[in-house]
Amino acid sequence: MPVITIDAPPLSKEQKAQLVKSFAETASAVMNLPVSAMVVIIHEIQAENVGVGNILLCDRD
Repeated sequence: MPVITIDAPPLSKEQKAQLVKSFAETASAVMNLPVSAMVVIIHEIQAENVGVGNILLCDRD
């Protein structure tokens, strides 16, 4: 059972559904496995929890 993990900013339910559908269908075709075998996990990451260089992402211009 392949597991696909996506780290992303907060998304709407519709965006999450579209990502899951797209990633699962593409991985299914590439791996020649049924789409039902795919597991997609979305980790939502707030900008205040990400540093780029020496500043928080939420503090960038």
